Amino acid sequence: MGAAYFYHLTRAPLEETLPVLLDKARGAGWRIAVRGSDIERLHWLDDRLWQGAEDSFLAHGLAGAPHAALQPVVLTTAAQAANQPSCVMAVDGAEVSAEEVAALERVCILFDGTDPDAVSRARVQWKALTGAGCSAQYWSQESGRWQKKAES
Repeated sequence: MGAAYFYHLTRAPLEETLPVLLDKARGAGWRIAVRGSDIERLHWLDDRLWQGAEDSFLAHGLAGAPHAALQPVVLTTAAQAANQPSCVMAVDGAEVSAEEVAALERVCILFDGTDPDAVSRARVQWKALTGAGCSAQYWSQESGRWQKKAES
């Protein structure tokens, strides 16, 4: 059974934090689906991922693109990703079910700590997932580095 990790972004925006988490997940050998709620936002994020640090390369693609099933990272709005991920990273309030948490190695929920609506949505997701018996951890970067603040 997997776990849900909640990442409360307060020091760095999504476009800076996501590549770091994707790199760590790839280091674990996982295929990843980045699930968003808006396709235009995913196109924007896709552009940012291609403009990453000069010393790194993060192979990824958008759902529906040629060879999406072969990509180690797929950006999608769908609940099912073509690359058969073992990790889902939910951004911008994308929904994740307790069944997914149980079936995957890891589910990461990244939310903007400066957006009250995003914080509220994350709290609802935390309650729903932990209420369904999922293991969960809450990570915050308010001190400047990631610290685990809660675990269920």
